[in-house]
Amino acid sequence: MSVFVKASAPRSRSLKSILGGAAIVGISALILSGCAAPAEEGGGETSGPREPLTLKIGTILPQSGTLAFLGPPEEAGVALAVQEINDADLGITVEVEYRDSGDTTTDTATVSVTDLLSLDVSAIVGAASSGVSKTVIDQITAAGVVQFSPANTSIDFTDYADDGLYWRTAPSDVLQGEVLGNLIAEDGAETVGMLVLNDSYGTGLAAALEENFTAAGGEIVAQPLFNTGETVFTTQISELTAANPDAIALITFDESKVVIPALRGAGYTGPLYLVDGNLFDYSADLAPGALEGAKGTLPGLDVATLGDFTDRLLEIDPDLTDYSYAAESYDAVVLLALAALAANSVDGKEIASKLQEVSGGSGDGKKATDFASAAQIILDGGVVDYDGYSGPITFDDNGDPTEATIGIYEYDANNKYSRIN
Repeated sequence: MSVFVKASAPRSRSLKSILGGAAIVGISALILSGCAAPAEEGGGETSGPREPLTLKIGTILPQSGTLAFLGPPEEAGVALAVQEINDADLGITVEVEYRDSGDTTTDTATVSVTDLLSLDVSAIVGAASSGVSKTVIDQITAAGVVQFSPANTSIDFTDYADDGLYWRTAPSDVLQGEVLGNLIAEDGAETVGMLVLNDSYGTGLAAALEENFTAAGGEIVAQPLFNTGETVFTTQISELTAANPDAIALITFDESKVVIPALRGAGYTGPLYLVDGNLFDYSADLAPGALEGAKGTLPGLDVATLGDFTDRLLEIDPDLTDYSYAAESYDAVVLLALAALAANSVDGKEIASKLQEVSGGSGDGKKATDFASAAQIILDGGVVDYDGYSGPITFDDNGDPTEATIGIYEYDANNKYSRIN
């Protein structure tokens, strides 16, 4: 089942008017949002004769910290895209430097960004954490460098003052909150408690969930906050269990490994709902059955529909067991390379000026679903509309994807999750 929300109002409309009355319980939605200075349009023309381009990019993806489980699939997605772009030999070579983003308890991301900027990169892929991106976005964009996140979902980035240099292949949590809120309501819960990470990701997703769950007739009865780095959740769990909710949503990162057994130990036996920040395999972390029947949401297409993409990722990293945001990372690099070709430049601002166009958000381009065919359209003087492994993408004026898919997953008795919708 797929339900699309389409907006025909002007782009300056509010998100509330876009989503009002919508009840999404499936996995797909179309969101158009925002008001910002539009990217340059027009295509097929370059600033001069073509010479081979060398595009230098960096990554700040989580090799450590509370989202470290996302690092391997994201870095594999980047590496696969770089390999395939370079193998295509179509006028552009990509060089990549990998760095750690850490989490918001450290200054790892700032150190990494400073290093990458000193290497004269044109774009930085990352961070995965919205909170981490908040700490470096001004540093990156002030340098005239593109910041392109495969996993940031905070609502705050939609209208952030980024000079047109911030882009993402992950959808805003306006969408995930809508899908999750309506899922919980459809499952029959009338009251919900939420444990919420106190950063732009956690509070933004919580607000979107609350808006949609209450619109469906439900009530949020408790929503204690916690900060990154906390390891004891006794107070928050007491507040949640005292409210006696029908269901609990955990808007956390890997703190869930501590929170879930603590909740069960406190006597809570009801349904649990997880989100993209903590949806992973818990078979080695929790007692059998701890998550049986729990559900969660994760942006992205069903990996079973992506052909040999996962096989190619495993050739890059044979140890991969999770593919979260790998497709979004791959597409970020492909889009950067296509935008550089379209601009005939590796200048960050010139690349940014073409990202909306090559995604199909402007320019009425010709569809292509792989780098080689997309690049050839550009080299032949045309305009391309790239649809990738993460979906159609189709950027709006703010650098947000206007088409996105949210998968719904369920855990079995071994605490492993699989897609159900």
